[in-house]
This record gives sequence, C-alpha cells and structure tokens, in this order.
Amino acid sequence: MSKHNLNSLVETIRSRYLSIRAQIEAAAQRVGRDPQAVRLVVVSKTHPVETVQAAIEAGIRDFGENYAEEALQKIQAFHAIEGLRWHMIGHVQSRKADLVAGHFDWMHSLDSLKLANRLERFAAQNGRTLPVLLECNVGGETSKFGYAASTPQDLEILSREVEQIALLPHLQIRGLMTMPPLYNDPEQTRPFFAKLRQVRDFLAEKFPMLDWRELSMGTSADFVAAVEEGATFVRIGTAILGARPPKSYS
Repeated sequence: MSKHNLNSLVETIRSRYLSIRAQIEAAAQRVGRDPQAVRLVVVSKTHPVETVQAAIEAGIRDFGENYAEEALQKIQAFHAIEGLRWHMIGHVQSRKADLVAGHFDWMHSLDSLKLANRLERFAAQNGRTLPVLLECNVGGETSKFGYAASTPQDLEILSREVEQIALLPHLQIRGLMTMPPLYNDPEQTRPFFAKLRQVRDFLAEKFPMLDWRELSMGTSADFVAAVEEGATFVRIGTAILGARPPKSYS
C-alpha cells in the first residue's frame, strides 16, 4: 500500500471511529450511563495487516478477532506497539486454546467447561491470567455457540459450569457475551440484549464474589440498542473498517 493510500485509509477509519464513538456516547447519555464505561472493540477479522496498521495509526487500540491463527500473525506483526489489546470474539476449538491463552488479552466466547480447562492449562504454562466472558445463546439458535440461557433448567446448568470455571486460578470471569439473531430492524435485537443483562443479574446475585460487570453485545447494525441496554463492550467491524475480505482461516 502506498503512503498516500495508507494516509487516506487512516483518515477514513479515524472519521468512522469517531462517528461511532459519538453515537455510543449519545446512547449512553440517553439512559444515564457513563460513556467511558463502554469500550469499542474494532473487529479486524479477515482484514489484512495493512488495514490493522491504518487502524492503529488512527488511534484504535482494541481489536477483535475470530480466528486464532490469523490473529496471531497480526499480534506478532504489532507486538512492539504498547497498549494494543486483542479480543477473541469467535468460537474457539479446544485444540487452539493454546494460541488464545498465550496471546490474547480477552476471551469473549467461552462456551464450555472443556474449553475453560484447556485455557486454564495453557494460561498457567504462560504465567498469565486471562479475563473471560461466558458466551450465552440467548436467541436459542441452533446455528450458534454459547450456553443456553432461556429456561430455569438452562440457568441451573450454566450455574454449575460457573461454579467449576470459578475454581480455575488462571481464568477470571468478568461477565457475559452474546450474538443475537440478525434482523433488518435493530430494535428487534433489543430484547435479546435485555435478556443477557437479566442473565448477568441472575448470576451476579448467585455468585456475588465474582466480577460480572462486563456485557459484550452489539455490532455495526445494532450497537446503539446494545449500549442502551447495558453493553460495556461493543464489537464494530464493517462500520469502521469497511467490508471484510473473504476469510481464509477456519
């Protein structure tokens, strides 16, 4: 990428980022929340290193990735830059837990005790403590991962998993994440964001010794509703970096 094209991309990304940030602040203020309590994670999955470089030059420091091997290339490319935070937001196969535990700063998509045990093992080997969010499938979609959280029975099963995960010394439960069903009208996703908040409140009452402050929810299409319903992380990709190239990792 030429210097001219890079500079142009930096300015485009910065402008989009500031626009999204302003919308987040307005949404937070409408419901009496502190805008600084909402962190904007820019989803860089499938975007090339050059685009991430432009985003960094635009001032972005939090990046969300779905594929551990692809992300590792970017993490290594920018390891010398202080203050970058890498968030795993996609489903993680147990065999790739070592990459997540060794290189990511946040894990948003913990969806099983089996994966938790694997992450614990590799985090311990690396001498790290990994903040994790439990992914909840509040929409009940069979095509999506995450803990079921719709019925009292679901919540009982989830509670038993929380009891076990909380015992792992190198994982730190920090809250919940969800990816609701897709709708053309973002207002239709609002009940799912409210549901995640209700699940969080249930768990916070049952496990008051744990830190449940984080709710990771909301994407380019529906982040305003997510912020109004209590999101502390929103995951924005196309609205800031543009259309994603096809993925080459699984």
